[in-house]
Amino acid sequence: MTYQEEFITFMVRSGVLTFGDFTTKSGRKTPYFINTGNYKTGAQAAKLGDYYAACIQANLPDGVDCLFGPAYKGIPLAVTAAASLYRSYNRDLPYCFNRKEAKDHGEGGSMVGYKPQNGDRVVIVEDVVTAGTAVRESLELFKTLGDMKVTALIVSVDRMERGTRDCSTLDELRADHGIAVYPIVTVKEIISFLHNRPIDGRVYIDDAMKARMEAYLAEHGAKA
Repeated sequence: MTYQEEFITFMVRSGVLTFGDFTTKSGRKTPYFINTGNYKTGAQAAKLGDYYAACIQANLPDGVDCLFGPAYKGIPLAVTAAASLYRSYNRDLPYCFNRKEAKDHGEGGSMVGYKPQNGDRVVIVEDVVTAGTAVRESLELFKTLGDMKVTALIVSVDRMERGTRDCSTLDELRADHGIAVYPIVTVKEIISFLHNRPIDGRVYIDDAMKARMEAYLAEHGAKA
């Protein structure tokens, strides 16, 4: 299997990718849900880092000076991705993350880990981007730190839904801020791979679920 197909299987087995009846924060009724908060073991964290590292290596084999994980969910993602890049590809990239509130004692500041330098090319590591608020806040943060450029965003899944305009939130970020966006997988790849394909003896996307997911995308998906 490709690393994308392995990642889909991993999400299902981890209880992160589930199917049924859910309501998103935006109020949309969705037949599937991705809850990255269900990752909870060391083995899962290590494997998750491997998939992020594979995506970074495939799409950004060079031109990266540091990984940034927005607080809070992005913090362990950036750390495990950096560890996996070193372990699997011998790329020793520094990582950093922000505090929600700037520290007013000791060395102070809002950043933890590597201190980005002028000229650095920064890659944001996130989970699933819905409205893109954390990413936009990160872009504003780096403007205050110096002359470094956020060049790319890595996410686990592109839900391919409309943001505030007809295009997806990820396309909004591409258009508005000029950054490249690379998902490990898209929802269409999830549908294609899991349709009538059993995982540990169970079919998660049968014909009926496929029809529901495609109907959801037809209603809420980004316009091509």
